[in-house]
Amino acid sequence: MTISDYLKAQATVVDAALERWVPAESVLPSNIHKAMRYSLFAGGKRIRPVLFLEASRAVAGEVAGAADAACSLELIHTYSLIHDDLPALDNDDLRRGRPTCHKVFGEAMAILAGDALLTLAFQVLAENSHIDAGRRIRLVQELSTASGTVGGMIGGQVNDIEGEGQAPTAELLESIHRAKTGALLRASLRMGAIYAGANDEQLSALSCYGEHIGLAFQIVDDILDVEQSSEALGKTAGKDAQQHKITFPAVYGLERSHAMAEREREHARHALAVFDGRAQHLCEIADLIVNRTA
Repeated sequence: MTISDYLKAQATVVDAALERWVPAESVLPSNIHKAMRYSLFAGGKRIRPVLFLEASRAVAGEVAGAADAACSLELIHTYSLIHDDLPALDNDDLRRGRPTCHKVFGEAMAILAGDALLTLAFQVLAENSHIDAGRRIRLVQELSTASGTVGGMIGGQVNDIEGEGQAPTAELLESIHRAKTGALLRASLRMGAIYAGANDEQLSALSCYGEHIGLAFQIVDDILDVEQSSEALGKTAGKDAQQHKITFPAVYGLERSHAMAEREREHARHALAVFDGRAQHLCEIADLIVNRTA
């Protein structure tokens, strides 16, 4: 089985967990549940929950209830996409190849759908009965910190907004992307490790891997925004340049950005040596992140 096929199979596991947690469209108030499900089941790759699952497996093999805990990351990620697309932020009409949530359901319902997904993520973690309360608290702490303002996703989004129109510098670029994209990807690995009862060495190795693939992911995202079409990406291409955003190609150029992504891939793979081959899928995911075309 190729890594692409494997990830598709794992995405179905995550989707099944999401189905268990997200209310059906028929549940009142139905419109909010329609909006939540519209964005959540729009065909995302589920990379963050899959990273959680693979980190957990690298530490302890299959662990009961892991998929439910992992889906909390997809709930947070989807909420962030809904809000990112709003007119007050990126003002985008296209996401995952179809109209954005606010274009279909209106701005008010899109805001509330994002809020609801965010709230549900922490309910999912709090109600997981397969691990002890101490680990549940650690998972909530990891996810809230990675999603928050100090070195987390929201802080990175603030830096991104405030950086529009500023001179692109390496320092500002790093402050944006280590937080905006990297923090949640890194948390995916750390949360999977914590869920499975990782020791300090294992947690450190997976954290290091997460830092490197998080940076690689954003570098490649910035490259694709320049090199690919909107049709290929499933979202509006060239948006970064139009909004004068600070990106890796803007700071380093395309050739050097490609080389940087390759370097991060190698560092990520090296970090997994402690697992003696039990993290092969994580190695392949690092390759896929750097080689992807959409």
